[in-house]
Amino acid sequence: MGKKPSILLVDDDPQLIRLVRANLESVGYRVLVAMDAHSALKLVEMETPDMIILDIMLPEIDGYELCQHIREFSSIPIIMLTAKVEDNDKVRGLKLGADDYLTKPFSVQELLARIEAVLRRTGSGSSEEAKVPPTFTCGDICVDFAQRRVTVRGQEVALTLTEYKLLCQLVSNAGRVMLHRELLTRVWGAEYQDELEYLRAYIRHLRQKIEENPHQPKYILSKPGIGYMFVSPT
Repeated sequence: MGKKPSILLVDDDPQLIRLVRANLESVGYRVLVAMDAHSALKLVEMETPDMIILDIMLPEIDGYELCQHIREFSSIPIIMLTAKVEDNDKVRGLKLGADDYLTKPFSVQELLARIEAVLRRTGSGSSEEAKVPPTFTCGDICVDFAQRRVTVRGQEVALTLTEYKLLCQLVSNAGRVMLHRELLTRVWGAEYQDELEYLRAYIRHLRQKIEENPHQPKYILSKPGIGYMFVSPT
């Protein structure tokens, strides 16, 4: 068995910290703890954890703002925790670059399952990538699968691992409509096949990074109620 990843838990609730830390350490994870955004940023820079579990309700700087700061320099997977259940809160976290979302109260089993799912899909390598040519070029976009590098109009674009895997699925099936559930299963896992908001959020992320006009996309097209398709603008 390989060494378990390290996880940074950012929360100001001592009881939750004790519970989550004990359970994560019991299955072999190395757990780092920060109770505010400033301490969390220092640990991210010094320790480079493999994942961050981030509570939204933090003193001074909240979890949304902290997530945004982290995304400016790192693609470390982030699971956000919140006591709120409104869809708008969920969408906001995903728009800022969170990889997953968990509503309090949650079971330890549910948290462990989400951690494993996120680490699985953001891990290195992909069996799907091995089935496609070394590079894909369409219009202004070039995907170098061997180097995991994406360029748009000659400039390299920084994608998170989830964004990259979603783009790989789309370009590997260029010209074909991919169903919502198909994309969710391939990129996030079977347990996420009904989480349409995850897909919508990451499609928005990709369009913002690769489309000249994200509001009038010419590469990633929507098929309402069905799915998405990557097309050649010519």
